[in-house]
Amino acid sequence: MMLSKDSQESNFKIPKIKFTQLFINGEFVDSVSGKTFETIDPRNEEVIARIAEGDEEDIDLAVKAAREAFDHGPWPRLTPKERRRIMLKFADLILEHVKEIAVLDTMDAGKLFSAIKTIEIPNVADVLCYYAGATDKIHGTTLKMSGEIQGYTLLEPIGVVGHIIPWNFPSQMFAYKVAPALAAGCTMVVKPAEQSPLSALYYAYLAKQAGIPDGVINVVTGFGPTAGAALSSHMDVDKITFTGSTEVGHLVMQAAATSNLKPGSLEMGGKCPFIVFDDVDVDKIASLAFVGAIYNKGEGCVCGSRLFIQEAIYDKFVKKLEETAKTWVVGDPFDPNTRHGPQIDKIQFEKVLSYIEHGKREGATLLTGGNALDRKGYFIEPTIFIDVEDDMIIAKEEIFGPVLSVMKFKTVEEVIKRANCTKYGLAAGVMTKDLNIANTVSRSIRAGVIWINCYFAFDPDCPYGGYKCSGFERDLGMEGLHKFLQVKSVATPIYNSPWL
Repeated sequence: MMLSKDSQESNFKIPKIKFTQLFINGEFVDSVSGKTFETIDPRNEEVIARIAEGDEEDIDLAVKAAREAFDHGPWPRLTPKERRRIMLKFADLILEHVKEIAVLDTMDAGKLFSAIKTIEIPNVADVLCYYAGATDKIHGTTLKMSGEIQGYTLLEPIGVVGHIIPWNFPSQMFAYKVAPALAAGCTMVVKPAEQSPLSALYYAYLAKQAGIPDGVINVVTGFGPTAGAALSSHMDVDKITFTGSTEVGHLVMQAAATSNLKPGSLEMGGKCPFIVFDDVDVDKIASLAFVGAIYNKGEGCVCGSRLFIQEAIYDKFVKKLEETAKTWVVGDPFDPNTRHGPQIDKIQFEKVLSYIEHGKREGATLLTGGNALDRKGYFIEPTIFIDVEDDMIIAKEEIFGPVLSVMKFKTVEEVIKRANCTKYGLAAGVMTKDLNIANTVSRSIRAGVIWINCYFAFDPDCPYGGYKCSGFERDLGMEGLHKFLQVKSVATPIYNSPWL
């Protein structure tokens, strides 16, 4: 493991933060209470800005604005062509401000500036463009009724939507939730994570510049137990979407069910298996496996943190993992040579370190890493454990940090059983040149996304979501649009039918 140079970090000047208030009904406003909270730069533990702290009263104002915009405003009533034009303008404005937004997410969430600027923010625009293209493809069906009745279905926007988005991918998750809801004709209230609120506020500003009417997108910054809980339980919210931990997802659904029984869409935790068979190119796949576990400092629910290696190549594969870890650069996320920035905050930093200590106590062998860096900020070395058993805590629980658990297997049947022995079911990787093995394993793993000989292969057209405690419903693809639509059936008797 290598450290990045500090020169770029010391020379980097934090830009002035433009937007720190709530965004309600097209305006930036203070919270009703006047309270604010600090958003902290995980690179150096310094305060970036003070952000308006919304709570129940602010959520209520935002929901009222969204309800008025849905019931009486133009957005649901625009033609698909008009909605498409505005959404494409929104995407263009995002591309014009890529660098500014990337700076916000780098400071707020410790993400790699180069990756955000070249991949994640352009992906936000791509997702908006994808769903802009879907606005005129929202069709019902003609029904072949058994009697003399003409029947058809209509697809209508579900109404006011509450979006609760996580801190690990604040820009991409904003797009995954907001873009299809816009295309469907919904209005919404967005509650970004308190650790990374800055980009959501900037997107709200750009949305207004693009021509999205007031009240359609509202952003209330604040904390989960107050603002998030109020949004989940609000009687005038028609649907709630959530990406985050399984524990919080349970609370969101309980609040939704005990209020107005609003439907929910949950994308939650993962403990994803990355399965490597002995016919692969070890050098190539070992590098992919390492990145699959450590990317975004391991702060990803689809990270392949359970690595299963077939026994014939186990030793060679582990050696390659160790070599890769030694070249991995940890440090300032604004440095283009850095591969791995700081964990999001002190809480997550200490949680990851505690899991590493669990691994040591349980008898796993620490191959590499395991330490915090001796510097300011929440930096942890990429950590690899070998000799991991399936019942160890580090193999069962989602760590959400740069920790990889490596395990050995013999047969296809064995690894399928072990890979499925988890409460999660979000994603999995299958690495093999054998098409029969690839098909068998991909059909047998109980997860919402299977990547064969690749990993993190996201695309706007590819639905993404989980089985079991990883959640239900899907982001992306047309499935990501349909969850914001309701089906209405219409039946009319045919002339001279007995119904008349």
